[in-house]
Amino acid sequence: MLDKLSEVLRKTTDKIANAIFLDKNLVDSIIKDIQRALIEADVNVRLVLEITKKIKQAALDERISGLEKKEHIIKLLHDELVKILGESKQIQLQKHNVWLMLGLYGQGKTTTISKLASYYAKRGSKVCAIGLDVHRPAASEQLKQLFDKLNLPVFIDKEEKSAVKIWKKYQKDLDKYDLVLVDTAGRDALSSDLIKEIKDISKLSKPTETILVMSADVGQTARTQASKFKEAVDMSGVIITKMDSTAKAGGALTACAEVKAPVIFLGTGEKNSDLESFDPESFLSRLLGMGDLKTLMEKIHSVMDKDEIASQQQRLSEGKFTLDDLATQLESMSSMGSMDKIMSMIPGLGKIKDKLSPEMMEQQEKKTKRWKHAISSMTKEERENPEIIEKQTSRLQRISHGSGTSTSDIRALIKQFKMLKEMTSMSGSMKGIESGSLDQKTMMKLAKKFSKKARF
Repeated sequence: MLDKLSEVLRKTTDKIANAIFLDKNLVDSIIKDIQRALIEADVNVRLVLEITKKIKQAALDERISGLEKKEHIIKLLHDELVKILGESKQIQLQKHNVWLMLGLYGQGKTTTISKLASYYAKRGSKVCAIGLDVHRPAASEQLKQLFDKLNLPVFIDKEEKSAVKIWKKYQKDLDKYDLVLVDTAGRDALSSDLIKEIKDISKLSKPTETILVMSADVGQTARTQASKFKEAVDMSGVIITKMDSTAKAGGALTACAEVKAPVIFLGTGEKNSDLESFDPESFLSRLLGMGDLKTLMEKIHSVMDKDEIASQQQRLSEGKFTLDDLATQLESMSSMGSMDKIMSMIPGLGKIKDKLSPEMMEQQEKKTKRWKHAISSMTKEERENPEIIEKQTSRLQRISHGSGTSTSDIRALIKQFKMLKEMTSMSGSMKGIESGSLDQKTMMKLAKKFSKKARF
């Protein structure tokens, strides 16, 4: 997700932090790097010039000197980037919610609806969908198949060609749900007949949110799409899909911010768990290599039930972190997405990720699988007190033979376990880690501490 921009921003902040003097040549070099990276990410050139002009003025301002100037420039870069990403919009579900989902053809609207259903169902809400796309062949069937996989209810009528009639047919059934997701028709472009149909459905359904689903690869064209939909149907937010597969995502994000169409979620892959609520501060924190614990906690909520999470958090708060807990986490990680996605959310590991080749990443994923096998071959005493394994070679050999792993795999597992245990027991940090709401200073401290300790 915007890997090139992320790499440049990290290198830039390191250059500024490590510079003895911020002379004109270094400032010019930094400005060029930032401009090139933002333009390649498809951010509007005018916005790019505005940001870099402010940074250059601050860097050459002789009234600010030394360490104060470095911190000032890094903070200015951070604040300006957050500003162009827009304001966050967090939706709290009320007693009965109806979300009218809009989007042109090929933007991933129907798939996003199933992701939203999974997201809120995992959090205890009673969710359903209704298919009102009566124009696209097999639209209702696609929606049904996606919801059948989730074991969630969906209301469709394959024969009826009036979206209004379908809504009226199921209206009483829909009143029983906390969240109703409405799949509407799309077009190749925003046409007058599409606007009329959406307005008719909106008048009947009285949506609590009207959300545009838009692909990241449209780049700055997102500005036109978002503003037209907003003008036509009073759109309340945007979900940007395909964030994992394009370098133009910066254009889509900043374009939405320009027209004051708040981005609510990001689609980052094919799995149902690949849906992230959008928060500019957290998003930028990940780009800068400081992790994104808030999104990481969301990912965990997407693959674990509430009771399991509550139990683990209770144990962690009491300092009872064992290899059984690590095994549960490794199992959850395999459902959360690729290793590089998860690493980018953990403070300190984002920068390490950039230094690893795809082959090394693949090796690490294989290593975590071997760790799971090793843990399952341990006794209860060994899982609760892994330190005893290091002291007795006979235990190492037994676990190694029983799990088909090497003794070096097991030593690496124990080292990783110790690092995670130290992280979870850090004074004052546990509450912030659980909620994903650590302040920037603590996040930077964690990033520095654990980037030194992590080994791959």
